[in-house]
Amino acid sequence: MLPSLSSGSLKQSPLCLDYQATTPCAAEVVKAMAAYWSEDWGNASSRQHRSGLKAAAAVSLAREQLACHLRVTPQRVIFTSGATEANNLALVGHARARAEQRGAPGHLITLVTEHHAVLDPLRQLQKEGFRLTELQPRADGLLRPEQLAEAFENDTLLVSVMVANNETGVIQPLAELSELCRKRDVVLHSDAAQAFGHVHLDADALGLDLVSISGHKLYGPKGIGALVVRPEVPIKPLQWGGGQEQGLRPGTLPVPLIVGLAKAVELAMEDITSRQDKLCTLRNQLWDGLRERLPDLILNGSLEHRLPHNLNITIPGVRGSNLHQQLRPLIACSSGSACSQGAPSHVLMALGRTSAEAEASIRLSLGRNTSSEEITQAVESISNVVTDLRAR
Repeated sequence: MLPSLSSGSLKQSPLCLDYQATTPCAAEVVKAMAAYWSEDWGNASSRQHRSGLKAAAAVSLAREQLACHLRVTPQRVIFTSGATEANNLALVGHARARAEQRGAPGHLITLVTEHHAVLDPLRQLQKEGFRLTELQPRADGLLRPEQLAEAFENDTLLVSVMVANNETGVIQPLAELSELCRKRDVVLHSDAAQAFGHVHLDADALGLDLVSISGHKLYGPKGIGALVVRPEVPIKPLQWGGGQEQGLRPGTLPVPLIVGLAKAVELAMEDITSRQDKLCTLRNQLWDGLRERLPDLILNGSLEHRLPHNLNITIPGVRGSNLHQQLRPLIACSSGSACSQGAPSHVLMALGRTSAEAEASIRLSLGRNTSSEEITQAVESISNVVTDLRAR
């Protein structure tokens, strides 16, 4: 007999402040997807009958809605399984296409603080003969445009800099970076998984050639994302068989997930400004409250250039393992990326933290329904745990 997960068998859930790891699927999103799981279950590629045509129409409408919010044409939106696949398709697909055109691999640039969904594909390209420069940001997590300018080489093909860091929430000066890339005819990719739906994002205004987004970071379903491609940017597919998504991402389209993504983006755009204001206020309440109780806290990353719902702090004087063990039943938070599998944060170490300091750090990320009362509770819980650990 399988173990039960009924509410009676589980302890009370901790306060959730880990909304950058993932978000709950909004009720409106679940409702929008419902019919496409069992009633309108047709294959969007089967256009010889009503069921397939209805599925195709749903995908087409979702693509148009998503493109509208991204301020691009629908043809530029390629659906993927998430931002990780979109990053791989963008980086590996474009680099290989350019290498084929040139007859040789070239030079790539990124930040050492990027998510591994960017770093790992680029390091794979290194094994294929490409040269890779990983730039070190300033102590506040920001990349200076002059750093990028100095890193260009004659055969630089591609630059990848995320909109906002997944651990520190630091927002990079992409408009300035893209201007440098345009002057050298270098393609600029940006992983926008943590930013899209949380801050205003206009890909063309920022000069982005390739943009990756994810559904589950903005109250949509897991397993769906998209790559936004500027028309003149060549990309080679990474898989074959079917020809869907302009031949770049073959396979049967997950109609419910695509519909859910579009609905999640619609909801995000409806309250994006008010949500930014609310969460920025709550984030500042959290930071001020913690500093009042624990004055020696270290803020990781720029506070000015930051996602409104992110706070990342290092707590001196405690062991990271003890800190997280004591916080676990009280607050759902993280020590870094949900994909880092327990290793010390490479992002924080790049900002100057030691391995021990990185382990004694926490990322607190707020959600749409986070309240002022919950922030007060978080301040109390974290302060009490740290005070107790320091007294041992």
